[in-house]
Amino acid sequence: MTDVKKVVLAYSGGLDTSVILKWLQDVYACEVVTFTADIGQGEELDHVRPKAEALGVEEIFIDDLREEFVRDFVFPMFRANAIYEGEYLLGTSIARPLIAKRLVEIAGQTGADAVSHGATGKGNDQVRFELGAYALMPGVKVIAPWREWDLNSREKLLAYAEQHDIPIQKQGKKSPYSMDANALHISYEGGVLEDPWAEAEEDMWRWSVSPEQAPDQPRYLELSYEQGDVVAIDGERMTPYQVLDSLNRIGGENGIGRLDIVENRYVGIKSRGCYETPGGTILLRAHRAIESITLDREVAHLKDELMPRYASMIYNGYWWSPERNALQTLIDETQKPVNGEVRLKLYKGNVSVVGRKSASDSLFDASIATFEDDAGAYNQADADGFIKLNALRLKLAARRGR
Repeated sequence: MTDVKKVVLAYSGGLDTSVILKWLQDVYACEVVTFTADIGQGEELDHVRPKAEALGVEEIFIDDLREEFVRDFVFPMFRANAIYEGEYLLGTSIARPLIAKRLVEIAGQTGADAVSHGATGKGNDQVRFELGAYALMPGVKVIAPWREWDLNSREKLLAYAEQHDIPIQKQGKKSPYSMDANALHISYEGGVLEDPWAEAEEDMWRWSVSPEQAPDQPRYLELSYEQGDVVAIDGERMTPYQVLDSLNRIGGENGIGRLDIVENRYVGIKSRGCYETPGGTILLRAHRAIESITLDREVAHLKDELMPRYASMIYNGYWWSPERNALQTLIDETQKPVNGEVRLKLYKGNVSVVGRKSASDSLFDASIATFEDDAGAYNQADADGFIKLNALRLKLAARRGR
């Protein structure tokens, strides 16, 4: 394994990646560069540098990627109204292509010939990291320790850490959940959640109050859109990350964004997970509302037909694929007229659209849609021929007994 001279490790400073760091040094006898991404996970990263330095790392990258994450990954995804299997808002999935991108950028910058990650051999993240790395740096070597070593339990990882004097902040015997957080969501797996019949414990949730404990008065909110992206909340202009951060806080206060699902992983395993995506839940509802008055009918329907395919591309790790890039170009083109305002009512876990308008791009014409006298704007007699032409094939089939 001595063919690897330098490897860039996606490093969180936690138990798994701290063990991986030392394991790479010992097994591959190579120099390790660490990369830690701040993508809005809400954790202090001050501990990362001294921990890496204690293990002999000289090149340490700690990057604030929050704005890039929301601007270049989350917002483009929401322009497509992407949901995987009808429910999952892709919070973990959409973070991986950015981490992969930065991993290979640092590899090129530091002259590394390999990258490494802490994803297990059972999950989707190994696929997402590695497809991204190969798409952006075809000749890179990827080291996935979980597919090579025998440290396949928390107890073995802790024993390895103790044996090699790896500083680990112990928090009890075993963490009840495996959690992943970023600016879009926080996920929970493992523990009691491995029984799909067991209800998630209330004290598990971190970002939101329960709908039962949410305020008794609704919260009204107005979002302003420009070309499919939210640019202001209640008239106050914000950056993409500020928008999402604010909506997470407001949504969480009103019990919005909890999800409990069993999903189909790309590797073939069914997995039960719980998610909190308060801001994303609001964004999805509002975006569909502004599109409802600004998009042509067939364009909107085409987007809905393509959305499941687009969502699967993200879930399965194909963000950097030519097909996703091509589809994104189409989606972004559809968003040029998606401008205006959406008014929402948040109440005890629910997001209701109570208003939508677009001064420049609305296709809603009250003079035609009215149930009152339309002064000749629409000739209802025209519908007679329209219906008969569309009924022709049905009548022909009925006459043949089909």
